[in-house]
Amino acid sequence: MDLHGSFHVYDTTLRDGAQQEGLNLSVADKLSIARQLDGLGVGYIEGGWPGSNPKDTEFFRRASQELELTHAKLAAFGATRRAGVRAADDPLVAALRDSGAGVVTLVAKSHDRHVELALRTTLEENLAMVRDTVTHLREEGQAVFLDAEHFFDGYRANRAYALEVLRTAAEAGAEVVALCDTNGGMLPDWVSDVVLDVIETTGARVGIHAHNDSGCAVANSLAAVAAGASHVQGCINGYGERTGNADLVTVVANLELKLDRSVLPQGLLKEATRIAHAVAEVTNVPPASRQPYVGTSAFAHKAGLHASAIKVDPDLYQHLDPLVVGNDMRLLVSDMAGRASIELKGRELGYDLSEDRDLVTRVTDRVKLLEQRGYTFEAADASFELLLAEEVEGARPSYFDVESWRVITETRTDGEAVSEATVKLRAEGVRYVVTGEGNGPVNALDAALREAIGQAFPEVAKFELIDYKVRILDQGHGTDAITRVLIETSDGESSWVTVGVGANVIEASWGALVDGLTFGLRRQHR
Repeated sequence: MDLHGSFHVYDTTLRDGAQQEGLNLSVADKLSIARQLDGLGVGYIEGGWPGSNPKDTEFFRRASQELELTHAKLAAFGATRRAGVRAADDPLVAALRDSGAGVVTLVAKSHDRHVELALRTTLEENLAMVRDTVTHLREEGQAVFLDAEHFFDGYRANRAYALEVLRTAAEAGAEVVALCDTNGGMLPDWVSDVVLDVIETTGARVGIHAHNDSGCAVANSLAAVAAGASHVQGCINGYGERTGNADLVTVVANLELKLDRSVLPQGLLKEATRIAHAVAEVTNVPPASRQPYVGTSAFAHKAGLHASAIKVDPDLYQHLDPLVVGNDMRLLVSDMAGRASIELKGRELGYDLSEDRDLVTRVTDRVKLLEQRGYTFEAADASFELLLAEEVEGARPSYFDVESWRVITETRTDGEAVSEATVKLRAEGVRYVVTGEGNGPVNALDAALREAIGQAFPEVAKFELIDYKVRILDQGHGTDAITRVLIETSDGESSWVTVGVGANVIEASWGALVDGLTFGLRRQHR
């Protein structure tokens, strides 16, 4: 096991990241995420704390049978032995020993007040706990990393003792001593000074574990590496309690692409966007659109000036080629768009508009007019594509003609409110009149519209409404305000967003529903 020769990228999503508010991972979720992290090429995956809870114990049991890792080694997290108990006799240490993990990451107190108030023991006994536990696990054949909890606060309060904890662990055989900014309050220059002092004083291999409470977790991690740390811990997508841990994707992308440090296996950084989003699907935490490198907005351009420059050279308004992290440039169409934005967006959608200045002007003016009325196309690419197709082809794409629709909601004697919608339309030369029920007017309309169209186009059966957003645009008008609705539809393989605007939520929803089904059919038939 090469623990000294290479840089360590250590992911703690399955343990520290799982402490994020509202995030609850099953054993199956953790196994799935571990496979994704291995695909990114991280060196170590911290699976959890065996013995502390049944879920983590079960994870390590199943991981030994089901998890085949190509790049990563699995690490078990746990604490040093209890005060007054031999490491060999402590049941929690035994759980680490029996976990099947080749690496154990021990958390130890390095802040003198935490030793006395939280552990309720002496400073000397805490050092013995560190020494005995590291020695015991090393004798059992496991590699040991030490997480020095609250290290930076402890260093400020009692530098000599905090350093002695690290020195004790290293002398007992700990391969790495990771300095934990547990409260997340450090700044980069402070981290650099401390890391330099630790390396000079102890000679130990140093790692960094940064939390983001000061907004500096990534910067603090990079500062530690610049000062000599060769082991960096973090969570994919910046998961973690409070404001999160260092976003491991951002850290490794900066190391590889800005500082020319090879910290992942060659070629795997281009998987970063796909894997970050895949993990977000498992956690059920929506991906942050503005996440550096891998967010959907990370390389999105809205202003007309930007688009004009990008048309000449994409690098003029991008700090790097998004393809190196598996992302892509996006042109946002909005009332800020100029001709260049429309032309580039058209090219992205498969239309060459470069030779038709009148068409580009017409589309640009129409977008700006519609956005004044409340539409938004930067968030609704599908609706913009339908608009563009209408201007280019002379007619809006259509697979059905709506004759009329209506919806009513009634409250029954048992207090249940039920909505019923009737849709009349023609598709493929046949007139359909369909009634649908739902738990609300929009749900009822969606059911009726889908059933009517489905008789002519069975493929709509796999279309599913997966997200629905409503915004009141001119709130000063009260119940008479203009409403905007964004609907995301999926066909099981990809998704698209459409927009509708109306004097009420039902009218706006109808427009977005019709566009959503029209776009889906266009994609199927194209």
